[in-house]
Amino acid sequence: MPQPLTAPPQGEVKVGRGYIEDSNLYCRCLTKVVLSFCFFLCVCVCHRKMAPLWSVLLSFLLFIIAYTWLRRSRNLPPGPWNLPVIGYLAWLNPQFPYLTLTSLSKKYGPIYGLYLGSIYTVVISDAKLIKKTFNKDASSGRAPLHLTHGIMKGFGLICAQGDLWKDQRKFVHNTLRTLGASKVSPNRPTMEALILHHVSDLVQHIKSLGESVTLDPLDSLRHSLGSAINQMVFGKCWSRDDATWKWLQHLQEEGTKHIGVAGPLNFLPLLRFLPKSKQTINFLTEGIRDTHQIYREIIEEQKNSSNETVSNVIQAFLAEKEKRKNEDSVKFYNDQQFHYLLADIFGASLDTTLTTLRWYVLYMAVHQDVQKKVRSLLNDLTLEQIAMVPYFEATIAEVQRIRPVVPVGIPHGSVEELEIAQYKVPPGTMIVPLQWAVHMDANIWDEPEVFKPERFINEEGKFFKPEAFIPFQAGKRMCVGDELARMFLYLFGAALVKNFAISCMGEVDLTGDCGITLTPKPHELIFTSL
Repeated sequence: MPQPLTAPPQGEVKVGRGYIEDSNLYCRCLTKVVLSFCFFLCVCVCHRKMAPLWSVLLSFLLFIIAYTWLRRSRNLPPGPWNLPVIGYLAWLNPQFPYLTLTSLSKKYGPIYGLYLGSIYTVVISDAKLIKKTFNKDASSGRAPLHLTHGIMKGFGLICAQGDLWKDQRKFVHNTLRTLGASKVSPNRPTMEALILHHVSDLVQHIKSLGESVTLDPLDSLRHSLGSAINQMVFGKCWSRDDATWKWLQHLQEEGTKHIGVAGPLNFLPLLRFLPKSKQTINFLTEGIRDTHQIYREIIEEQKNSSNETVSNVIQAFLAEKEKRKNEDSVKFYNDQQFHYLLADIFGASLDTTLTTLRWYVLYMAVHQDVQKKVRSLLNDLTLEQIAMVPYFEATIAEVQRIRPVVPVGIPHGSVEELEIAQYKVPPGTMIVPLQWAVHMDANIWDEPEVFKPERFINEEGKFFKPEAFIPFQAGKRMCVGDELARMFLYLFGAALVKNFAISCMGEVDLTGDCGITLTPKPHELIFTSL
């Protein structure tokens, strides 16, 4: 049984922060040296010709004793054995890493530690503990991922930290609010109208293919949703057949496959010298280079536009840069940061929302009773009217619970030593909020593997959000565009169910494919116009 999450004991002796950091660095180095030596000794003994059995057992016993002593002496969370250099990567399911991590959480409890390559990682599978931990400044750093941050170079929003991250997060939050992605924004009707325009385009496109048409909805959803995001971010849209737009979609799709949170390249940087790894890295770096060139051209178009009011992210960034031209903070508004930030906003908005929408359509096709009930309750397809149908909101929430877009969660990095439960977590640790384990915890959710929208409806018939429901994560680095995502999901999701009877071709595989996000496997559905 896992130990209860009790308050950490209060020490009687206080030491300076510098000593703590030096001590942690010393302990980490000592750990690696001792364990590597013990492992090396084991290998040498095992490979000696006619090695006596007692010497083999003694070597492994020495390794186990050293590992256990070093872990306990540092008051780290419990966890599994790790191999030198590769850590626990050898046992991590490459297709579904979140299942391996969830299995470990059942064994070691709501917080445990392991090494992924050379990166010490703490995994948390308790919603309350995730929220408490991620509300601390000490856990607000970016995750120490070699590939992701090597490519992004610390720019943008996802890979930024410190003062740059604080400034840019505030800028993005204020910009989205100004554009209408907030319940209290005076421009909310404008944002709603923009989204509804592209919702209408999606409905008309599918209807134009026939009264009853069989298709994989991915391309249609990606174009219409992506066009709405393009208009909000860049102030322009492309036609379905535009070569630039097709290329951007291809890069977005392939990029999410190559960059996985649990991918070996993120933890074993030496792999970058292998031919296959070089090919992946070259694809990503060349894609970034070409994408930034497109951004430069769009930025020039926006600079030359006659709009006096801010209507997209590019205009907002340019206006903020001009506003701060005599301030020190203008350094955060350079061209390189601009390009990476645009990529983050576009990529994160499209990938996560598109994936959730795809899962929603698929689950509606599988659960015909739920689809029919939602359709019967929906009237006008506006945010105001949709908010009056709690069962519809519950179906969206249940999809987000049962198929979280990022099942491993978006990891953070500790920028200094911090306490989590009764344990000490050193700086430089990757902290993983294991969303899959939280959303599939049988102690919290009745029959978690079963699709039940009713679990989000209270006794009064109103929608309610349980504390263990964290689709947009929590804390200081939680999704900054959560309200915008809800607007997209509600308007697109309601329109599809209202205008089409959606059904499956046969048996449907709901396991999905896991890269950065957990996406549905390729599938075809039948859309019958109503």
